[in-house]
Amino acid sequence: MKLCTQQMLLLATLSIACVPHAASAGAAGSSKQFAACIDKSGGVTSSTIECIVTENKLQDDRLNKAYKALSADLQPARKTQLLEAQRAWIKFRDTNCSFYADPDGGSMARVSANDCVMRATTERARELEALKQ
Repeated sequence: MKLCTQQMLLLATLSIACVPHAASAGAAGSSKQFAACIDKSGGVTSSTIECIVTENKLQDDRLNKAYKALSADLQPARKTQLLEAQRAWIKFRDTNCSFYADPDGGSMARVSANDCVMRATTERARELEALKQ
């Protein structure tokens, strides 16, 4: 099947539109380093994933710090509640984001799955920080 110029342009536009929002370097709560990394990646899948994985490590550290700070001020029963909630959240995040890794989705599925984990971790860190205040 031969594609005309308009069809190729449409396919290119749709491909760009499928890139996860966070990979556009403006994910709420993400670091400036992440934005710079995404800008430098030039849309190369492996580079984009590397940026997302690096940012996720940073956000995971942020989440752990927020969890420990919040937990430190709680009574034992509330600490137990927080621990149960965190375990349930981790299970949800991992199960939900693994769904994005569609085996038939190609490289964009890998980007989407990694982006899902990073976004969820960033949001949870922000949530725990807000509970501490």
